[in-house]
This record gives sequence, structure tokens and C-alpha cells, in this order.
Amino acid sequence: MISSGHFHSIWIDPRTNHTAEICDSSVHVHVSTQSYRTLQANSKRRQKTPKMSGSSDESETNLGLSSTNDEIVDKKGSTNSVIWKWFGYLKSDEAQIKTICKICRQFVKTKTGNTTNLFHHLKKYHPNDHAESMKMRADATPSTSRASSGAVPKQKSIVSSFVAITPYEKSSKRSKDITRAVSYFLAKEMMPLSTVEQDGFRKLVKVLDSRYELPGRKYFSKTALPQLYEECREKLENNLRNVKYFATTSDLWSSRTSEPYMSLTIHYIDEEWCLQSRCLQTAYFPDDHTAEILSAGLEDALASWGLSEDRQVCITTDNGANIVKAVSLKNWTRLQCFGHRLHLAIEGSMRDQRIQRAMGVCKKVVSAFSFSWKKKRELAVTQEELKLPRHKLITESPTRWGSRHAMIARVLEQEKAIAKVLSADKKTRHLAPSWQDIDVLESVCKALNPLADFTDALSGEKYVSVSYLKPVLHLFSEEVLKPVADDSELTKTIKAFVLTYLNEKYDNAATDDLLSIASLVDPRFKTRYIKDDKVEAVKSRAVAQMLDECQSTSQAAPAVPSISLGGGKGDGAAATPAKLQKMTLGSFFKKSYTKSTATSDLTEQQAIEAELNGYLQAPDADSETNPLEWWKINSAIYPRVSLLAKRYLCIPATSSPSERAFSTGGNIVSCHRAALKPDTVDRLVFLAKNL
Repeated sequence: MISSGHFHSIWIDPRTNHTAEICDSSVHVHVSTQSYRTLQANSKRRQKTPKMSGSSDESETNLGLSSTNDEIVDKKGSTNSVIWKWFGYLKSDEAQIKTICKICRQFVKTKTGNTTNLFHHLKKYHPNDHAESMKMRADATPSTSRASSGAVPKQKSIVSSFVAITPYEKSSKRSKDITRAVSYFLAKEMMPLSTVEQDGFRKLVKVLDSRYELPGRKYFSKTALPQLYEECREKLENNLRNVKYFATTSDLWSSRTSEPYMSLTIHYIDEEWCLQSRCLQTAYFPDDHTAEILSAGLEDALASWGLSEDRQVCITTDNGANIVKAVSLKNWTRLQCFGHRLHLAIEGSMRDQRIQRAMGVCKKVVSAFSFSWKKKRELAVTQEELKLPRHKLITESPTRWGSRHAMIARVLEQEKAIAKVLSADKKTRHLAPSWQDIDVLESVCKALNPLADFTDALSGEKYVSVSYLKPVLHLFSEEVLKPVADDSELTKTIKAFVLTYLNEKYDNAATDDLLSIASLVDPRFKTRYIKDDKVEAVKSRAVAQMLDECQSTSQAAPAVPSISLGGGKGDGAAATPAKLQKMTLGSFFKKSYTKSTATSDLTEQQAIEAELNGYLQAPDADSETNPLEWWKINSAIYPRVSLLAKRYLCIPATSSPSERAFSTGGNIVSCHRAALKPDTVDRLVFLAKNL
């Protein structure tokens, strides 16, 4: 019903289609009581939370506008989201409860730190800033930005989800490759097999590939490592079939558990003129170490690899009486280890009483600091005060060449610090070296200083060393061990003894012939260090060996072209390159310079002599040149001499390769692995040295 009154207008509610009469005194609405209550509640809610003009229902609930006088500050603590560039809190809101937009200063409600409403606010009211926030979000976290921009990630299928967590089949290529890599790691790095059962290693493997199941130690000991050994051995056997000449080294060793082993290493130059060194065995040798038994053991070792004794050029050993006799029983050419010879020479020169006393004092000093952590601490402090190098003292080892010299040199270097530390303690004051001891140690050190470098240089197995022996002995006589004016009498005595000892030991005819030919085929030295009265004899032996080589081979010797090699006495001759190359245009205009004697008229011996003369008359290679690299380039020019070079330059000057094999064995047969069986030790040393 509509009561009477003065009408100004009629209002129609667009949401309910109810009408109302508005006058100056009252409003009469044609609605029911329930509709009236709904309108009244909506009116109150609008008065409590006013909306911005043009807005509709949205996910966030606006709390109104902040005061323009209150400063907006950034969110406290770390903020991972880019949205906080546009939002913050009022400075007065110390608890930071109400989030406010920095652009429009409008409060935006957030639930438990969720930033969805904040992004929605930017998208609705500040589209340009929202686009910028999306770009920043994509740069920071691509996967998150795709999700927020509406990109739906591709859902994995059930099959692919199961595949991702299903272990590899043990017969699969991936599983075999990883198992082989683990086996290689265990063998090459000499790790105990218990490594595969340790939690840390298993976790590492699981993180690297979660689908791989690591086998137990029994699998590696019984299957994986033996299989790796057979593969490595087969590969080495195939390589050795193509080797025409080789050299060896051998030595005896006792493990931590006093089990005897005999090592055998092989050295050869391959087709690419690279010096190869391989450990063939570290075999258990429980028999008596008599010359006869050792000789049989070496013969069996070569036979087990299918190596003929005739192809062995030389064997390098130490100077033990049993091994020397064992080699002589087989009529093998033997080279005495230069390292052992030099070590014995130095040992002999130390038999002076003055040196013995000084060496005793030196050893006591080193022991005093080795077994006292307090002394070590005081030494370090004193070194800092005196500005000396922070070096530790070195203990002499009877089995290490040059360790005595290293010990003396270190004591002399730290002399002042040692004296200060020892003098401060009444119990050790008497150990301080006297000036007489220091003088003796300085004389010894001066005599031995230059010898240490030669020992290290000649102990290598990756480069040619045998051809250095004759030049080194010559250098010892002319420079290194030659007395000088400022040498003390003791220094002169030591030098004279070492030089005399070495010259006597290497004056053996067989050894001198071996070293002379090795020096001859080294393009850096040739005949420079061979005595003049012996040059022709050495050349004759070289020609005879090349002639035997040519006659023993089934193929004819390479033709000798008519190109002069040296332009000196005798006809120069160069062989046709092994690999024919396509002729160039310039080759048609190349003239051949010939001597009066035609190459077809030369006998085999004359051709060899001509080639050798051409090689000797050619310019010497630089002293820093790798002789194998030189021969790789010039082997086609001097094919017969190159065969001689490949035969002799593979010989090691020392028995260090066998010593290194024993060092590897010592790392394998450790205190934690002392129960390893001899066959296992042999297999593990072989893998560690040859992989």
C-alpha cells in the first residue's frame, strides 16, 4: 500500500525491481518485510566497506585508503617474491599486519603471507605494473611464472611416472656403464672394495642416478674387477703382438705382511713413436731367491705374455748378486740401474769419520723434532720470527735415492731456528750441531747438490733416458764433479770418490757398447760423447745390427733413392717414404741430385753405411728436442737407422718403474687390506698401473 504524501520522485531498485516513493517526509516501499531486511543489511555493509568506483566482487577485500601523511616502508625480513616492489606497510604499522599498495595507497588483505591477492590487485588496477612484475617473475623462477601466467604444465603419464622410479635392469647398457665406471674408480684409485658398502658412497651414487642399484662388494671382487682385468690384459696382449723390440725392468719386494713379490715392467716404442711403459706383473714369489730360481721366474713371466726372449733388447735391474747372476744365466743384455749405482757411490763417499759424526747429529736433530709436537710448534714460531721458510725437517729413508742429501739440505736451511729451539731446552741443548758439524754438512751438501737433479731426471719412464747416460757421465767428469777453487778438501774427496766409482762401473765393455749405440741413435748426441778412437767401432756394430735386421725380415729393405743427405763424404741416401703422397705440380719441376754411383749398384751393406753416414752428417737436433718426435718426422728418411733407434731408445736408465710398481702395491696392501690374496694383489696392481 502507498500512503498519501508529496512525491518528489519514484526510485526503482535495479536488483530487486521494487519501487520506492521519495518525498520530503518519508519513503514508502512496495516490498515485503524480508526484502526490506535484505536491503537494509546490504545498505549497512556498503556503508562499512565502501568500494572504489567501477569495481565488482573480487578476491581481495579492500580495507580502505591509507593516510597520505604516513610513510610506506618495505616488508621486514627476506622477501623472495618480486611483488614486494609494489607493496609495503605503513611505518606506524610496526607489526606489519595490513599490506598497502605503494601506487594507490590502498590496503589489500593477504592471508598467511600469500601474495596471490597482491598480484590480482596489480592486474586489476595497475596493468602496466602487473606486466612488469610478470616479466621479473619469469626471469627469477621460470616454472613459477608459467604457473602464475596460466600455463598448465604437462602432466606425466602413469607409465612415465613409474619409469622414473623403476630401477635399471642389470642387463641394461646404463647399468653396465655405471658399474664399469665404479670398477674403474676402485681399481685406478686403489680403493678398498668395502667402499661400495659405505653409506657416503652409496648416497653419492643414489644422488647421481636414483635408478641405479649399486652391487655389493662380492660382485666387484668376484665378477666386475676380474672382468676388467681380463679386458685390460687382452688389450695389452694385442698391443704387444705388434712390438718388435722391448726392454724390461725387474725387482723384488716384500709386502707389509712379509710376502715376497717379483715385478716385471715392459718398455717399448709404438707405431706413433710414443714411449710406452706397462707393468706386466707383481707376482707372488715364495721360492728361495737364488739366481737359478729368479732366472726361471723371469723366463716364465715373459712366456706368460707370449714375449720372445730374442725380442728383448735389455733388462735394467739393481746390483743384487742374485739378479745379476740370474740375467747372466739367460745371456740377456743387462743395464745396471743408474740410480742404484749413484746411491752406492754416495754411500761409499760417506765413510769418512767426520761425515759419520755429522750425519749422526743430523739424524738425532730430525728425530727430536719428529717425535715432539711441542718442538714442532716452537720450530714453527721460530721460523716466523727469523723469517725462514715454513718447512718441516726431512727424515732419511734408506730406500729413497737422494733422501740423505734432502735431509742435510733441510737441516742447513733451518740451522738458526733449530739451534734456537734446542738451546732453549736443557734436555736437548746438547743436540744442537756445532760449527764443525755444520762445516762438514755444508761440504757434503755442496758435493751432492748437483747430483740430485740428475737422479730425478734419469728416473723417468715417459721419455727417453738411456741415451743420456753417456752424456751425463761425461758431464760429471768435465763439470759437475770436477774440483773447483773454493771447494773444501772434504768436498773434493767426495767428488773424486763418486766420479771414480761411476767410471769404473760403467767401463764394462758390454755396457759401454750398449750406451754408445743408444747415444748414436739419439739425434741430439750422435757421436759427440763417444771417444774418437771408438767411433768407427760403434758405427761398424750399428751397421752389422742393421744388416742382420734387414736379412732377418721377410720383406725387402726399402729402396734407397738418389738424393744426397749430407753433402759430405760418402753417398747420401734417403728411403722412399712409407706412405705415398699425391704428386703436386711443383714435384714435376724438382730435380734429383745424384752421385756418380747409382743406387742400384749399391749392396745392402753399402746402402746401410750410406744411410748411417747421411744421418751422422745431418745437423744435430736441439738439446731440448724430444728424440722420438724427431724420429717420427725423419723415420722415412732414415728407415734403417730408425729401426735401430726404436730398438735402443726404449731402454730405461733406472729400475724406477719396478720401484713405482711396488709403491703402488704398498698403497694397495695397506694395514686395512693386509689379508689380500697374492693373486688379487697382482690383479689390482696391474689395473692401477695400466688403466
